[in-house]
Amino acid sequence: MKQKSISMMAVGLIGALLLGVSFWAIPAQAQIKLSYANFPPAPTFPCIQMERWKTEVEKRTNGKVKIDTYPGGTLLGAKNMFDGVAAGTADIGSTATSYFPGMFPVVEAVDLPLGWPSATVASVSLLDLVEKYKPKELEKFKVLTMFTCPPANIMSMKPVLSLEDIKGYELRASGTGAKILGLLGAAPVAMPQSDVPEALQKGVIKGNVSSLEVMKDFKYAEYCRHVTGNVNLFVVSFAVVMNQKKWDSLPADVKKVMDDLRKDQAIWTGQYVDNHVNESMKWSDKTYKVKVYKLPPQELSKWYALLKPMTDTYMKNVEAKGLPAKAILDDVMKLKEKYSKEYPD
Repeated sequence: MKQKSISMMAVGLIGALLLGVSFWAIPAQAQIKLSYANFPPAPTFPCIQMERWKTEVEKRTNGKVKIDTYPGGTLLGAKNMFDGVAAGTADIGSTATSYFPGMFPVVEAVDLPLGWPSATVASVSLLDLVEKYKPKELEKFKVLTMFTCPPANIMSMKPVLSLEDIKGYELRASGTGAKILGLLGAAPVAMPQSDVPEALQKGVIKGNVSSLEVMKDFKYAEYCRHVTGNVNLFVVSFAVVMNQKKWDSLPADVKKVMDDLRKDQAIWTGQYVDNHVNESMKWSDKTYKVKVYKLPPQELSKWYALLKPMTDTYMKNVEAKGLPAKAILDDVMKLKEKYSKEYPD
């Protein structure tokens, strides 16, 4: 009888242990799983900022939120990102609003040739602008953050020190950049960034106009030994948006974490890519002895005088849509001045 009692106690103890193991295996909080789509390759700065945001959200929610990231267009591409997020194909998506001419009139003010000094200044200004005007074209999404690439400058096979040097010169650009080069008298050649190395090698183009981190990332320094580094012709704006229904379904504490990250993420992304530009130019100098030139103020003023029609056209088009174009541009310039002081080069 005593042996039977001991056996029953043993069975009871094993059962309790198994029950405990099962209980411990159940997480204290069910995870919220989110998908985040992006279009460029994983090593590029828009995807690096995506991974940083994912890490911060998961850390700040103590693992309550789990985010699966999809770089390189593996879930959604650049052109169908907004439609895909609206449809719920991805919960979150990042793309360049600059790829949709005329669709984002408030954001486009930042993409004008305004001489942005850095991605940090442009990124924080862009976010503030969107938060103030709450553009109608973004109202069906939750805007998680905004950022820009660094300002575009000229990398070329010969020194470009004047309007005479750029006249008829075959330089690659796209979108806004191609219009800007046309106004300056260059011969703009539109092509995707991925085609530039071969085009440079074959002499189809004599240089490229974009942010300067590509001098190292795409090894353009091998062909473009000269950089005109202070023209700062334009930036490309990016938006990170979430499906509104998905946002509405999130608990308040998770929403707070993401809202707290909005400006922090814009600043982090700008500073990250600005630092990357500096590293790339140091590498270009060390590896290929690339020379960097700065246009004197008088020459720079001549360039920007030729670009004024772009701003005039923007004002006219945006006012025709019933939006306060002058107020938007005034705000952009005030923000540029404010954040240039706060985040000096």
